[in-house]
Amino acid sequence: MKIALKYGLLITLAVIVWIVTAHLLVPNPCSRFHVVGPIVFFNLLEAGGIYFGISARKREAEDQLPFKAGLKTGVGIAFVYGIGSCLFFLAVISVVGSRMMCVEPGVAALTLWQTAALAFLGQFGGALVLGLIYSTIVAFFLAARRAR
Repeated sequence: MKIALKYGLLITLAVIVWIVTAHLLVPNPCSRFHVVGPIVFFNLLEAGGIYFGISARKREAEDQLPFKAGLKTGVGIAFVYGIGSCLFFLAVISVVGSRMMCVEPGVAALTLWQTAALAFLGQFGGALVLGLIYSTIVAFFLAARRAR
């Protein structure tokens, strides 16, 4: 659990730094920088955090990490990252409002909190689904093999 907290919160911290820096450098929330950049950066962060977390768990287990334990560690990291990033975005929306959000024409009919709820669902769900995929791949390659 300690590893999941450590690496999940490190990913969340990197996301916070990215969001704050991006909005200071490019104030227009509808620019391409705010659409493509986070997709690539957040996925690389999550995959890297899961890899380093499972590697740390493997070192703790003295290189005898079963696949299931690696998978649980990776999904735990993704869960902590998903919750942490959603809490950060909730705090931003509560303090700043919708200034940092790009409102699409079709989404304008929804209230701010409906739009935020859908964004939180996407952020948390995406973090878990992609975390499960990344964890499966990383745990497969780092898991201890049984001798036949």
